[in-house]
Amino acid sequence: MGSALARAAAGAGHRVVVWNRTPHRAAVLVSAGVQVAETAAEAVGSAEVVVVCLFDHRSVHQVLDPVADRLAGRRLVNVTTTTPDGARELAAWSAGHGADYLDGGIMAVPAMIGSPGSSVYYSGSRAVFDRDGELLETWGDAEYFGEDPGLASLHDLALLSAMYVMFAGFFHGAAMVATAGTSAKEFARRATAWLAAVLPALAEYAEIIDGGDYTLPGQQSLAFSDISEIVEASAAAGISTEVVDMVQRLIHRQIDAGHGVEGFARIIESIRNPVRAA
Repeated sequence: MGSALARAAAGAGHRVVVWNRTPHRAAVLVSAGVQVAETAAEAVGSAEVVVVCLFDHRSVHQVLDPVADRLAGRRLVNVTTTTPDGARELAAWSAGHGADYLDGGIMAVPAMIGSPGSSVYYSGSRAVFDRDGELLETWGDAEYFGEDPGLASLHDLALLSAMYVMFAGFFHGAAMVATAGTSAKEFARRATAWLAAVLPALAEYAEIIDGGDYTLPGQQSLAFSDISEIVEASAAAGISTEVVDMVQRLIHRQIDAGHGVEGFARIIESIRNPVRAA
């Protein structure tokens, strides 16, 4: 991802100096017009805008702590995936060293950077977002969420949670049909068409959740949403029921609380209030 960001910025005419903990990964960028620094200190000291794309929150500190004295007066854009609290900690740390901090969440894979469909969420310093907007737009559509440094991470991780749970559901289904000799490729063809058909329901569920009324007519009830057949069929096929058990538990917490006739979207209350729901 760091290489993709560097290539896109250099391709847009920005002067780019890079440093990588694995030197050969940076060396291949020379042909793209990128200058390679020998040390992190050299890279940080070479520009007003310092972009950090590393493995995790800890690695950001591992790289920047030794060169913190060089950050004063610079603008720090961190696009490393961190938790919201991690982003807030880094913002406070940066301020303590005289740097203006902007946190970013990249909603793209490396091959998408700089192309339509790529987007990056930002939060933290509005001044950095406005001043360096031209640079930020080279990577994808830049969206600003507010001064709270943790907001970009929050929205990034929320979308990733939806993605991972969806993929896990697909893997579960693929495991089910595999017991009958159906390939994952064949199942994917059917799953893609099915998921595309039901995707508009997200907007409908969103309206119900925002309105807070799970008794509106036309909703599939929690009692009807019981997925015992899926759980039983999975167990009978000899595969793990962990993925579907999770959904079943969320449904039954609300049924057991007396909400069986209300709509399926009500399971969000099991998620919002886990202690009370349990």
